[in-house]
Amino acid sequence: MTHVIQIDQHGGPNVLKWREVEVASPGKGEVRIRHHAIGLNFIDTYFRTGLYKPPSLPFIPGAEGAGEVVAVGRGVKDVKPGDRVAYSGGLGAYAEERNLAADRAVKIPRNVSYEQAAAIMLKGLTAQYLLRRTHRVKPGETILFHAAAGGVGQIACQWAHALGATVIGTVGGKPKVRLAKAAGCHHVIDYKAEDFVERVRKITKGAGVDVVYDGVGKDTYPGSLDCLRPLGMWVLFGQSSGPVPPFDLQTLAPKGSLFVTRPTIATYTAKREDLIKGARELFRVVGNGAVKVAINQRYALKDAAKAHRDLEARKTTGATVLLP
Repeated sequence: MTHVIQIDQHGGPNVLKWREVEVASPGKGEVRIRHHAIGLNFIDTYFRTGLYKPPSLPFIPGAEGAGEVVAVGRGVKDVKPGDRVAYSGGLGAYAEERNLAADRAVKIPRNVSYEQAAAIMLKGLTAQYLLRRTHRVKPGETILFHAAAGGVGQIACQWAHALGATVIGTVGGKPKVRLAKAAGCHHVIDYKAEDFVERVRKITKGAGVDVVYDGVGKDTYPGSLDCLRPLGMWVLFGQSSGPVPPFDLQTLAPKGSLFVTRPTIATYTAKREDLIKGARELFRVVGNGAVKVAINQRYALKDAAKAHRDLEARKTTGATVLLP
């Protein structure tokens, strides 16, 4: 038996129920993990409210975690009992123990803690594929990262800074300016107080940036396109303000033969070899201190409802973990 947080019906934080359930032995190709830390993400609230639909009800929320392998099923060769592993993707993380497809588990190096690993798998692997694969950032380039004070933004901006890029970040409100600067942004634009397109043009002396990383969507379109240099790339990886409306691709031509892509972490980590390579690169920059992970909140797993309330009330900063 193990304790989990379970949801029977969609609604507010009160629908998160602390229960004891039985976990079967790991099946073929599965591992059983005893969690040491579980990551809290805003997407968890989307599944709780029903904005995102789970496969069925009831369900166990949570998309990332880290812990110790306690058992393996038939055919598992890459990991063994006693290994320290982390994962992201799917549901089921809000549990003391769980079964997981073995090909989704990656080993954690000794210089990265369980809490760090649980806090960075989803956001950190997103930053990894954005900076190292979608557009491979090189020294001397200039990038624009929207929502630089957010979870992905803080990791990505530190990483881009370490790669030798000039980092321009946008934030919404003065309190977030300090966070973005601490995360390695050379220039921070408060889009609530100033025109970010105009500021980018001034900062780059009219040249524009090499790439725009945009997880905001509707509110930053079409401004993101107007910040790019000729042959630049707009990487639309999210839509926190709503979806970008359909637009005529012909508009990309007079703006400088621009590139546009809509990537997802699921595609970039679908192959195990890509997942392993990305995780190793992520753990390397966290382990050597190039990317610092600020875990500012810790809640007991049984107090997940309070964690959700605080998250939705914007009372949290940096990363948050749930502890079984």
